[in-house]
Amino acid sequence: MSIYALGDIQGCYGELLDLLELIDFDKESDELWFTGDLVNRGPHNVETLRFVRELGDRAKTVLGNHDLHLLAIHFGGHSPGRGDTFADVLDAHDCDDLCHWLRSLPLLYHAENTVLVHAGIPHIWSLEESQALAHEVETAMRGADYGSFFREMYGNRPARWAEELAGIDRLRIITNYLTRMRFIAADGAMDFTAKTTIQDAPSGFKEWFNHRSQVRQPIVFGHWAAIDGITNVKNAIGTDTGCVWGRQLTAVRIGDHKRFSVPARDSSAVTLSK
Repeated sequence: MSIYALGDIQGCYGELLDLLELIDFDKESDELWFTGDLVNRGPHNVETLRFVRELGDRAKTVLGNHDLHLLAIHFGGHSPGRGDTFADVLDAHDCDDLCHWLRSLPLLYHAENTVLVHAGIPHIWSLEESQALAHEVETAMRGADYGSFFREMYGNRPARWAEELAGIDRLRIITNYLTRMRFIAADGAMDFTAKTTIQDAPSGFKEWFNHRSQVRQPIVFGHWAAIDGITNVKNAIGTDTGCVWGRQLTAVRIGDHKRFSVPARDSSAVTLSK
């Protein structure tokens, strides 16, 4: 049995099949761990969702910010953005079923002495705190009033964690840490203006994985295509290598962290600005 963590698919279904062929994926014994952002900006979102859902227990998937964006549109009444490409999902006969399946997924998964999350874990939280806080958001997404969460989910404030936060402010900042974080200050404040390379860190901020983490296990994440999966930190394993931007789709084998990559197909590369 092998376990492979895959970076952001974002509708690049053809490349997903290419990558599974490369690693000789055995759906009877192997597992695939998806770092989130199954959808958006790529061409084949509905096929990707159906494929991952049909894997059943062979797939472990955490939600990314683009997955949550789809849910905010479908369940929260928000309108698609100019660059969104998941109309195929919204128009599908099984859209509601797919979206209910998505909202049942976690924000954080821990097994095999490894943590799977979309954006990362802030240095101000232990693994136990991160699991408990992720569960708060998961409970809101799965509860009877899930529509309210998706209506109010968006926003950059508050930008810094405080235990006394409550209500949607508390849920929003937990969600942002786990699905949108890149640069963070020593006190836990997040910056959402810089999204590219490490050299672009705003004054007083640095990459979340370059703070001293309280989590001792390897953290496998996606989200940050601009760094091409490279962190130079042993226990921060990046998997997003920018397939949807015309580069590669990557899987990392859990255990030895060996990387496997396939090139993007021409039809998957987006033309809109990052």
